[in-house]
Amino acid sequence: MEDRMTPFLTQVVRSYILYCFCSFWLAAADAKPNILLFLADDLSWHDLGPYGNNAVETPHLDQLAAEGMTFEYAFNSAPMCAPTRMSLYSGIHPVRNGGYPNHGRAYDWVKSLPDYLGAMGYRVAQLGKSHEAPWKSFNFEWLGGRHHDNGNGVDLELEKVDTFMKESKDRPWCLVVATNQSHTPWNRGDASKYSPEDIWIPPYLVDTPETRNWMTHYYAEIEYMDDQLGYCLEALRKSGEAEETIVIYLSEQGSQLPFCKWTCNEMGLRSAAIFRWPGRIKSNTRNTTMLQYVDIAPTVIAAANGDPKSFFDFDGKNMLPELTGEGHVESPYVYGVQTSVKTPHGAVTGPIDIPRPDTGPYGTRSVRDKRYRLIWNLHHEETYFNRTVERNPAFKSWLHAVENGNAFAASRIQSYRNRPEFELYDYEKDPWELENLAGKAELAEVQERLFTELQGWMQQQGDLGKETEVLGVTRNPSEGERGGESRSDLKRKEDGL
Repeated sequence: MEDRMTPFLTQVVRSYILYCFCSFWLAAADAKPNILLFLADDLSWHDLGPYGNNAVETPHLDQLAAEGMTFEYAFNSAPMCAPTRMSLYSGIHPVRNGGYPNHGRAYDWVKSLPDYLGAMGYRVAQLGKSHEAPWKSFNFEWLGGRHHDNGNGVDLELEKVDTFMKESKDRPWCLVVATNQSHTPWNRGDASKYSPEDIWIPPYLVDTPETRNWMTHYYAEIEYMDDQLGYCLEALRKSGEAEETIVIYLSEQGSQLPFCKWTCNEMGLRSAAIFRWPGRIKSNTRNTTMLQYVDIAPTVIAAANGDPKSFFDFDGKNMLPELTGEGHVESPYVYGVQTSVKTPHGAVTGPIDIPRPDTGPYGTRSVRDKRYRLIWNLHHEETYFNRTVERNPAFKSWLHAVENGNAFAASRIQSYRNRPEFELYDYEKDPWELENLAGKAELAEVQERLFTELQGWMQQQGDLGKETEVLGVTRNPSEGERGGESRSDLKRKEDGL
């Protein structure tokens, strides 16, 4: 009897072990990680420690990079706050989603992370800068914040990060922490820690005492931002859910220095992107595949065990295989679009600021492969004039340098204000875009290939170039459509509260 029972018991034990293994595997496969997305503001990627700038102190960002994956080549869709954020949250490039002017609004049919992750059982919230519209398309649970921080009061109420994590233990969550740093005014942090004489000046900027002075204040803002990131990471550690949480850090577009924000130059469209996911993303790794902000939404959906294709035909790709090392997702081209409205006061950033209806726009489009970028200035016959940049003391010092015979300053002012129809840059030889190669016979095939690719992308996006720029004035949000308290108040009214 005992001999006959032994094989039976052995089979029972084996079946039980197999059952436990399968149950564990299925539970793991069905697990939904939390998502902490930290979004900086107006911050050039090359001004951070993980990207080689050791002059500015970013210890928490450095640690995050050591624990995760840093993308060498990450790009936003538009070098302005609102279009960048709407494309990030929706996975759709700015012209196609409708929110291509700054302070504009997406089309009513657009959905975003709160819709997609919410349908998967997530609690989806946002703390800090809310710069997207209409709120129905970006219906985050709003935890408070400001549109812009003037440095005179409370910035982010970071204790709400702790509260949110404590209250969300019973379900997966996604929290966007959108800081205002390093957006101007540069009056946060301790600028006295940085010596103007020791500041590194990137080669595309004119080295003047004013430039160096402003860089110290900018660095202080970056350090302030890094402290905010550190707080969020510590709150996550204390919550006990760090091992089950994907942390994503993005730097948004470039700073408010010339050739950065509001331009389709490399310094305007290239961003920092760092991911950490314990057990799934190998630590201290660098990825050279090109990543776009529109890739974030489908990637997050896939990481949450959803099928991005079942939700929408995203412009972005699911980059999860790149993150986990399970496959390669090729992105041969990345794209950019900039809409500025030309007024008597200069090029501003969106139709909400237009003082007169008879003024014209200044539009730019861009495509980049791993080596070259082509920029198409749609209104090259006009002088580009951005009033925010022109007010910057650093830029004013460049003008004074020109008066004093500084030839490099003169060439930089010329390149910034008077742009040819096409600009072509070779990043292997000229990483700071100091030599425009457009029209060179030896690169004619490269320019034609990129221009054909750009035109095809614009057609797919419904982008009619100059006509689309003119239509930017129709993309204003109506009262109550933009985030913050007005959005919450409107929702409460609709809910009858």
